[in-house]
Amino acid sequence: MSDSIETVLARAAEGGRITPDEALTLYTEAPLHALGQAADAVRRRRYPDNIATYIIDRNINYTNVCLTACKFCAFYRAPKHDEGWTHSNEEILRRCGEAVELGATQIMLQGGHSPELGMEWYESIFSAIKADYPTLTLHSLGASEVVHIGRTSGLDHAEVISRLKAAGLDSFAGAGAEILVERPRTAIAPLKEKGEVWLEVMEIAHGLGMESTATFMMGTGETNAERIEHLRMIRDVQDRTGGFRSFIPWTYQPENNHLKGRTQATSLEYLRMVAVARLFFDNVNHLQGSWLTTGKDIGQLTLHFGADDLGSVMLEENVVSSAGAKHRSNRTELIELIRSAGRIPAQRDTLYRHLTVHEDPANDPVDDRVHSHFSSTAIKLLPVAAAS
Repeated sequence: MSDSIETVLARAAEGGRITPDEALTLYTEAPLHALGQAADAVRRRRYPDNIATYIIDRNINYTNVCLTACKFCAFYRAPKHDEGWTHSNEEILRRCGEAVELGATQIMLQGGHSPELGMEWYESIFSAIKADYPTLTLHSLGASEVVHIGRTSGLDHAEVISRLKAAGLDSFAGAGAEILVERPRTAIAPLKEKGEVWLEVMEIAHGLGMESTATFMMGTGETNAERIEHLRMIRDVQDRTGGFRSFIPWTYQPENNHLKGRTQATSLEYLRMVAVARLFFDNVNHLQGSWLTTGKDIGQLTLHFGADDLGSVMLEENVVSSAGAKHRSNRTELIELIRSAGRIPAQRDTLYRHLTVHEDPANDPVDDRVHSHFSSTAIKLLPVAAAS
């Protein structure tokens, strides 16, 4: 290991800021073990209680109708497609009720950009959920949905955000970020808003008192430098707002979509990204490892590469699973993954407050009904015309 890499790792491990160029060097050249050790040192300093968290939530996909036609997506159907659908308010509320019965504290309402759904529809469903299930946190939608609602309803970003907040939305998910850098974003999602617009919406939301998460879908053909540039773009906004609650990287899934698996991030690339993200984001509190897209073994390893959270048991998920994510888990298994990594498991809420700390494995009953449930509907390859 060169002196310069060792020096940068030592500075980052102590909480010092690293530049994008230094982050790229660490991502491409630092020895894996040393990189992981430095990231874990940052995590240990931030969270000396040695706790790693998880959440119980449900992703409710309210429609698969979408006019954005992202090339990596196997879930959407073009407007007027025979297989398009939109759930009724009654069905969405039924799913919320099931989630509450299983101990969920959070709902992620996400779906396609349907031209038939405007501001009033979102206000109606959010207010209905809050009326029937006031304990549920609505951590839902994202900047892309704000842009879409604004277009369908003739509203600016601030108006959309303010009205969603008034209707009951608690915080924004990082949905739609994918990769924010122009070249790869245009290649995989030419009809989606530019990365700078995504960040602008999030910055407005933060200014209006709405926190959010930031995400990264890696492995769709971006270069290493573009991966680091994605981090840089997020960190710059975070310097100004402090509104990103966590960073969540995950890997592109290659089935049933127009990218056809031409590129993918390897497990080692993913672990290196998790570690570099922990070192680079000196201004973001939490880092979530993904077991859903990488598998439970790699998900567990992220806990040694800087991650302090393993995300959700995922009572329901349909979008990523449509593209080939086949990994499933349950609450008991997720707790054991954390515990066998040498960490103390704790169920958290959306704000990362600990609800239940599982310190005693001998006296720690959990609800085994809480497990992943993904759609078993067969997903057919999208017609080429739908993505043109």
